[in-house]
Amino acid sequence: MPHTATQEQSDTVNRGGFQIFRTADAPSLDETAHMDVADMTPELEAGIGVALEAGFAEGNVVKTLFSQPGFSLTYAWFKSGFPLPLHTHDVDCLYYVVAGSLQLGTETLNAGDGFFVGANKAYRYTPGPQGAEVLEFRGQENFDIRFLAKTVPAWQKIAGAVADRCPDWANESPPSAAKA
Repeated sequence: MPHTATQEQSDTVNRGGFQIFRTADAPSLDETAHMDVADMTPELEAGIGVALEAGFAEGNVVKTLFSQPGFSLTYAWFKSGFPLPLHTHDVDCLYYVVAGSLQLGTETLNAGDGFFVGANKAYRYTPGPQGAEVLEFRGQENFDIRFLAKTVPAWQKIAGAVADRCPDWANESPPSAAKA
């Protein structure tokens, strides 16, 4: 019986081989279902809905570049000023800034910089004026996201920031495109 491409990729990974991946062909993180929203409540769901209605999804592109049991690599492009909510993941995360910049607390990180966030440690960052492209390395294929903004009013504040930025996002390109 012939192998499908998916079977061949899986067999290659399982044999300790190698696999090529291409960003252009990568599915969205949502399509892969590798990230679950933890502690979903009706109020949190309603709050996220308010942010989505304001254009939250227009401010980011997140793709799963590679995943297998015990490892995942995600590409994320957050457009300028995207209000990334305070959140945690249940696994350690290592971030590498590919292009653009971001503000993490009092630190400004630029292309070539990075940061580590341990499992269940709360964080957020704000993309700079050209946005930020990051690679996210995790020691698990599947992980969760736990938003610390759990009320509709908290998400309405996020939605207000989205509404302010959304008109500019339509014309933005990834910061790495400026290098081309």
